[in-house]
Amino acid sequence: MQILLVAIRALFILVVGGLAARMARLAGPQSVNNVMIFAGVMAAACALVVADFLTPRKKIQTISAIYFGLIVGLILSNLTQSAIEPTLNLYLQEGVRPPFSGVMAIFIIYLCISTLLQTKDDFRFIIPYMEFSKEVKGSRPLILDTSVVIDGRIADVAETKIIDQPLVVPRFVLQELQGIADSSDKLRRNRGRRGLDILNKLQRSPGIEVRIHDGELPEFAGIREVDQRLVILAKHLGGKVVTNDFNLNKIAKLQGVDVINLNDLANAMKPIVLPGEGLEVKLIKRGEEPGQGIGYLDDGTMVVAEQGSNHLGDRVHLTVTSVLQTSAGRMIFGRFDGMPPPTPAPTRTNNTTIDGQAPGLAPMRDREPRRPSDEPQRKGD
Repeated sequence: MQILLVAIRALFILVVGGLAARMARLAGPQSVNNVMIFAGVMAAACALVVADFLTPRKKIQTISAIYFGLIVGLILSNLTQSAIEPTLNLYLQEGVRPPFSGVMAIFIIYLCISTLLQTKDDFRFIIPYMEFSKEVKGSRPLILDTSVVIDGRIADVAETKIIDQPLVVPRFVLQELQGIADSSDKLRRNRGRRGLDILNKLQRSPGIEVRIHDGELPEFAGIREVDQRLVILAKHLGGKVVTNDFNLNKIAKLQGVDVINLNDLANAMKPIVLPGEGLEVKLIKRGEEPGQGIGYLDDGTMVVAEQGSNHLGDRVHLTVTSVLQTSAGRMIFGRFDGMPPPTPAPTRTNNTTIDGQAPGLAPMRDREPRRPSDEPQRKGD
């Protein structure tokens, strides 16, 4: 691609040089004018090549906005000039009409180009076989919620290069973050500042596109809730909402907007273990039940080890007995290798155990029968 660009630029300079020499010959026999014409045309060509070289990454949306604005501006200026030409002939002198028409055309072209540049992300301009629509990288943009920015894990996920869509941060989310960062509550203030630091980290990360959406949609009229605005913006951009908020997750799904919940993503990425498999874990504290030891895997999954309270600080090998999925996450229960499975405790019914004995008394089979010689003798025997 670079070699092709160099060849095109060289060919452009050669063609312009030939045309400049021809223009200089047609200008007349005066050598000074010939040199000035040739030098001026070549200087303009070189300036254009240098400007093209200094802007290697051009956005087709911006170029299209300029081209369409120029075309629409010329058409409108011609229509306007034809409409007001009788009035100009009546009130303006003949020498003033051309400059006035030129200034009017420049004004109209400027307004058209400026309008398209400022609304290129929100305005859909369709012509046959070509669509000039929102500036989108990838398939669908991801709209970030305040909670997911404060959480901070989105920055770690983005650094893994798994996200190729642009991350869109609405202006009202930035305002909410700023309000939290300026709060008098120390905890809220620290959370807001953390969210702003996460956004700065995302913007500095290479390969991650972060866009601040400043557009005001007509649907925003009368709506102040950030959650509802996020859902409306996601519908308008055709994107997905990224959040940790359970209520926003439900609201967006009810309105047909796709949601990415980082908590669900984190749970999905945790390793799957089945009863009977083995794992290694370091026990760090005692459990709630007597004899239990608690440890954690690298992803934060809690592991409960039976009879592990005597091995605190040790890295032990366990056999998984059961896995419990709770709202707080996944819990794994295990026992040491070679340890028999625990027997269920006998259940009591009507102050008796399942064996039919009274509580606190040993079963009859565990008590030795009393020998006759052990019985006390009666008086008088």
